[in-house]
Amino acid sequence: MKRVAILLSLAALTLFFPASFLFAQETGAAASAGGNAVWKYFAAALAVGISCIAGGLAVGQIGSAAMGAMSENPELSGKALPYAGLAEGICLWGFLVALLILVL
Repeated sequence: MKRVAILLSLAALTLFFPASFLFAQETGAAASAGGNAVWKYFAAALAVGISCIAGGLAVGQIGSAAMGAMSENPELSGKALPYAGLAEGICLWGFLVALLILVL
């Protein structure tokens, strides 16, 4: 319950106090595009953050199951490694999506 309260308060702070007020004021055409830049950075941060949290949870579950299986049968160590690699790939995909958001 404490984690949910912390996450909700961080989300509220992010939505009500965007990072745009931290930067210098721009003029002209750059000022009209500046409002979209905040959402672009926010979307990229969400893409990386959520994918890394999900990847970490997946690796934790796979790692604990693999250790349990290897304690009973040591020959299963090579079979669990690709699954951990697939779970870590989630983080890489989140990074690639964030990179595409920032570049395009």
